[in-house]
Amino acid sequence: MSAIAPMHIRTITEYHRLMELPKPGHPLISVVRFEDIKACSGTGLKSISHHFYTIALKRNVHSKLKYGQQDFDFDEGLMVFMSPGQVLTTESSTEQDFKHTGWLLLIHPDFLLNTSLSRTINQYDYFGYHLREALHLSDKEEALVVGLMQQIEQEYLGNMDASSHPVMIAQLELLLTYAERFYQRQFLTRRVSHHSLLERVESLLAERFTDDMLATQGVPTVECVAEALHLSPDYLSRLLTTLTGQSTRHLIQDKLINLAKQKLSTSDLSVNEIAFQLGFGHAQSFCKLFRNKTKYAPVAFRQSFN
Repeated sequence: MSAIAPMHIRTITEYHRLMELPKPGHPLISVVRFEDIKACSGTGLKSISHHFYTIALKRNVHSKLKYGQQDFDFDEGLMVFMSPGQVLTTESSTEQDFKHTGWLLLIHPDFLLNTSLSRTINQYDYFGYHLREALHLSDKEEALVVGLMQQIEQEYLGNMDASSHPVMIAQLELLLTYAERFYQRQFLTRRVSHHSLLERVESLLAERFTDDMLATQGVPTVECVAEALHLSPDYLSRLLTTLTGQSTRHLIQDKLINLAKQKLSTSDLSVNEIAFQLGFGHAQSFCKLFRNKTKYAPVAFRQSFN
């Protein structure tokens, strides 16, 4: 896909108007059926940026999707989550490609004001660009999610009272908590398919953790490892944490400390020389990291072998 300027949709009311939907039952939250959307016909590229949270539960997705600057895996997935301002680009060759079925939940940030969810919603990792996999759901899980969306819709379409807003916030929070559980299950059940990625990470770090590479290029950063693997840093760290229990940064640091231990215990190199070989510009930085990871100063660690 080539880059195109996104269409910015700032309010839920504006979204309803552009999609040729009836006026929303609530200005700050709306549940939409994809089958009711009439304005998504046409072919080619379409790029859109909502200024509100979007939770989509889609079926029959045939168009290609790019989330931010990365292709999005929607081959077998069902749900996708977007934060305000993020860009989703679709490309289709036929009008039928845009004929999704399913549900769409739109939440304006103002709906969350003065609630705990306003502070915690962005802590859910699936609202970020780094998560490029749609959420897979079983039939039972899908029915649960759809049921919660419908409960939210019934609440704002009913007779609103003082309890309506807290009830909808609680329903939304429950939906997000279930989504977090389902994503954790998805990462765990797809461990085997991610083993090749772990092998690539290990191979890449082995190449970078030679004396020449470390001394000339420095300690590899999380960003450079992720870039070499064509992944975002956050997405790579989440995968590695699921597979190994360690984030990318901790994996790099542990490999660095293991190499430092080897040099301290088997060579006569000074601490300054070891720090330089390991890619540190200053020995103090190396000593601080070594102490934080081992509880020993490098010299004390070396002396323990004498």
